Amino acid sequence: MKIKNTLLGFLAALFLAGCNTTPVTPPNIVFILADDLGYSDLGCYGAEIIETPHIDALAKNGLRFTNFYNTGRCWPTRTSLLSGFYPHQVLSDHIEGVDYAQGNFQPVNETWLPTLLKSHGYRTYHSGKWHLFRRVPTINHMTMEEVGFDRSYMTEDGRHLRPKELHENGKLLPPLPQGTVYEASTAIVDHGIKYLREHTEKHADEPFFQYLAFITPHFPLQALQEDIDKYRDEFLMGWNEIRELRTENREELGYEVHAVESFEPERFAPWNLTQEELITQIDSNDVARAVPWNSLTEEQKEFQATKMAIHAAMITRMDREIGRYLEELKESGYMENTIIFFCSDNGASTEIMNRADKHTPGALPGAADSYVCLGPGWSTAANTPFRLHKTWLHEGGISTPLVVHWPAGIKDQGVFRKMNSHIIDIAPTLLELAGGDPAELNGNGDAPGISLVPFLNQDVQSQRPPLFFHHEKKNALRHGDWKITTIDKGEPWELYDLSTDRGETHNLATENSAKLNELVQLWDAQRESIIQQIKVDTIK
Repeated sequence: MKIKNTLLGFLAALFLAGCNTTPVTPPNIVFILADDLGYSDLGCYGAEIIETPHIDALAKNGLRFTNFYNTGRCWPTRTSLLSGFYPHQVLSDHIEGVDYAQGNFQPVNETWLPTLLKSHGYRTYHSGKWHLFRRVPTINHMTMEEVGFDRSYMTEDGRHLRPKELHENGKLLPPLPQGTVYEASTAIVDHGIKYLREHTEKHADEPFFQYLAFITPHFPLQALQEDIDKYRDEFLMGWNEIRELRTENREELGYEVHAVESFEPERFAPWNLTQEELITQIDSNDVARAVPWNSLTEEQKEFQATKMAIHAAMITRMDREIGRYLEELKESGYMENTIIFFCSDNGASTEIMNRADKHTPGALPGAADSYVCLGPGWSTAANTPFRLHKTWLHEGGISTPLVVHWPAGIKDQGVFRKMNSHIIDIAPTLLELAGGDPAELNGNGDAPGISLVPFLNQDVQSQRPPLFFHHEKKNALRHGDWKITTIDKGEPWELYDLSTDRGETHNLATENSAKLNELVQLWDAQRESIIQQIKVDTIK
């Protein structure tokens, strides 16, 4: 089978050389999703210290998208990825102004991407976080069978070192034996490789779709101590300097340079622990705000640097495990004609919480019985060069790296793609790659995404419908180079020209009210369209 797949890849490469299009044989598809990864947390996107050599290599030999968006939160992004719709259209997230208890509402479509890929001959495999559900009117968790996965390993409870619930193929697995050394990224790739080997043994003549959904670096910050030790003292310079260094690195890497917004210590998740709760429940040296680094005591600096060391350790471990998976792809003969995507579900998180097993007072930071969170200071640095964090609809919350690698199908290497694009575009892209029609996604309404296949081998800008955002009563819309957004419930619309101000430092709402009103009308129209699509009239 190695010979067969290598031959297919070679023939595909020859085909590409002759006509500069995609191969005639459908590629294998691997989609890798990180959890709460900051926009500049990868070396290929500007990270100054964190080592991500395997993802960087994918970028060096593939593409980096610079204007790719998620939904700003974990479960809505996963829903959009696997449905091809905005989360509101499939009832995974609320849309403002709708009383779901007082009407009959149904998702626009009930058919998921893996099911459609199966209809085109693909085997489908999932390993990692699930977090896929209808949230309105009541929470209804989707099953792997409903979504269309042939095999699935779920690490749903979010514990990195001591999971309480693991599922495989929809069944609860026995508890891990006492003393078992478990690390989530390693386990996710273990099962990814397991399914890959099963595919080679039993289904080698069929293409596959594999979804690797990491829970790294989502809170709680937990990692193997050997991984933490690598970064133990690397972040004592502080979050202010790290943000400046990442901006410099991004300029050297060839990214467009944008102004760096100052820290906004008053902006944090409303459910965060208060400062008093934080120091009593977690550690007396933890801080709840993104204050200037030099205002901290030496003890606080050491504790905060340790938190970022754990964050970095988790990312590097994920990258190392991705490298192990990529080696398996190579050894199996799949690498040449496998298209690999990597992105994050939202920006880095400002959240500071204490839930699940709770934090054990005095626990070693990063250990299984600790529950430390990254917090707004480091989140601001991780999201360089953007403002704000996960759950916000400013660029820091919704911008993600997107790396795409495909030796047999992508001519350019190490280049950027600037086209405005979104997680809703992944499903139509994968369907086209599989030989299908993106229109297969359509249910009771047209799927809002576009296929990115035309942009894999050419860096062009094209007109597309505006990108719509709404989460936790925050709103945003991007149309071309223009963007409107609100910073919180009840606060006014802001307007930015992202061609010159991707950092969202100069609000143009007052001086260009005509453009603001134009975009607000587009947002209102999109919201109304979504409501009409999901509202079902039961009167006959």
